[in-house]
Amino acid sequence: MSPIFLFLSFVALLSALGVVFAKNPIHSVLFLILTFFSLSGHYLLLNAQFLAAVNIIVYAGAIMVLFLFVIMFLNLNVDTEPHKPALAKIAAAIAGGSLFLIMIAALRNIQLPAVNEATFNSQIGMVDKLGMVLFTTYKLPFELASILLLVAMVGAVMLGKRETGERNF
Repeated sequence: MSPIFLFLSFVALLSALGVVFAKNPIHSVLFLILTFFSLSGHYLLLNAQFLAAVNIIVYAGAIMVLFLFVIMFLNLNVDTEPHKPALAKIAAAIAGGSLFLIMIAALRNIQLPAVNEATFNSQIGMVDKLGMVLFTTYKLPFELASILLLVAMVGAVMLGKRETGERNF
């Protein structure tokens, strides 16, 4: 295993634990963003540049902005959170430990298939290969999806636009 993989795995695990154990919800979201960046690093190690870029743009960008907006809008703090009984905490710890043991038992005897280096294509996850497939084999579905998104955008603008004295629904 490469040292970069081990470092990214260490950062991903620590930041995922930070998401769960952070007292402040804003800190939890920031730890989640760090987790997404470390997972994007794993995608880059797997030669999947498109997935890494989409993970950063969509999840670490757009979804996290939405999460931060909701958290700030709700104004969550310790005073408004209901107190959890000790039985619920014990049940959660038992359920989490059981899931951990089941996952270890299920993955204990896994053997990865051998890679045939003669037929292995290292360029399979590159963006240019994805673009060639998208604009040749899947050109019609791609164009239909773009027209559907354009119609949805125009519809959202028309529904959001109000004339003076007009009521929408």
